[in-house]
Amino acid sequence: MNTLLEKISTINDMILEGKALDAFDEFYHDDIVMQENDNPVVEGKVANRQREVDFFDAITEFRGAQPLKVTVGENTTMVEWHFDYTHKDWGIKNYTQVAVQNWKDGKIIKEKFYYGV
Repeated sequence: MNTLLEKISTINDMILEGKALDAFDEFYHDDIVMQENDNPVVEGKVANRQREVDFFDAITEFRGAQPLKVTVGENTTMVEWHFDYTHKDWGIKNYTQVAVQNWKDGKIIKEKFYYGV
C-alpha cells in the first residue's frame, strides 16, 4: 500500500467496517492536528483519539455513511462523505462533509473537516 489513493481508500473501507479507531491508530501521525470548520485545532494523537472516542461513544443510532468522492493530490487527499446518525447531544444529523488530509511520512499529519452548521 504505497499510494495515497490506496491509503485513503483503506481508511474509508475501515470506517465503513466500523473500524474508524483502528484506521486512526494505523494511519494518523503522532503530531496530528485536527480541526472542525473554524473551531480551535486539536493537537496530538492522544487528544485527537480521545476526541474520536467521545464522538463515537455519543452516537445513539447509526443509519449510514458513504464516501461520495475521493480526490488525491500532492501529499493531500480529500473525501466527501455523507453521514446519517443520531447523536446524544446534537440529535439527528444527516449531512455532507468534506475531510481534507495532509500527509507526512506516510501518515495524516493534518485533517480539517468542512460542513454546514
